[in-house]
Amino acid sequence: MLEEFFQEVYIKFKLNFYTKIFARFETREASLTAVETFCAETISALGSPTINEFAQFTKISAQNATHKVNSLVRKGYISKTQSPEDRREFRLTVTEKFLSYYNINASYVHEVAGRMADRFTKDELDAFGRVLQIISTELMPEISLGGRE
Repeated sequence: MLEEFFQEVYIKFKLNFYTKIFARFETREASLTAVETFCAETISALGSPTINEFAQFTKISAQNATHKVNSLVRKGYISKTQSPEDRREFRLTVTEKFLSYYNINASYVHEVAGRMADRFTKDELDAFGRVLQIISTELMPEISLGGRE
C-alpha cells in the first residue's frame, strides 16, 4: 500500500509538470525537447557538473553529452563557465531562462506544501520532513544531488 501511494504522489507531480509543459507547446513558448528538458533538469540537480560528470551520471558518451550540452547552450538554457583551477574544465549551470521554464513545477510543490500546512499539525509536518530527509539522505544512496544532501 505504501508503494502505491508513493507512486501515486510521484506520478501526480510529474503529470502536473507535463501538463504545464504541454500548455507551453500550445502557445509555442517551449523550445526544449523532452530529452533536453531531462538533460537540463539533471544538470540543475547535480549542481554545477562538468560535461564528463554529466556524461558519467547519465551513462552516455562524452561526445553525446557534449552535443546535448552545446544544444542547451545555443538555446540559452545552460551556460558553461571555465574553471579557474583547471582552464581545460568547464562547469555547467542552468540559466535564468531554464529556471523560469522549470519553476512552473515549483509553484505546484509550493501549493501542495501550503495545503499540507493547512491540513497537518506542526508535529506531523516535522515528522514527515524527517521521513523525507531520511529517504533522501539514507535510503537513496545511488543518487547524489550535487552536494545538497
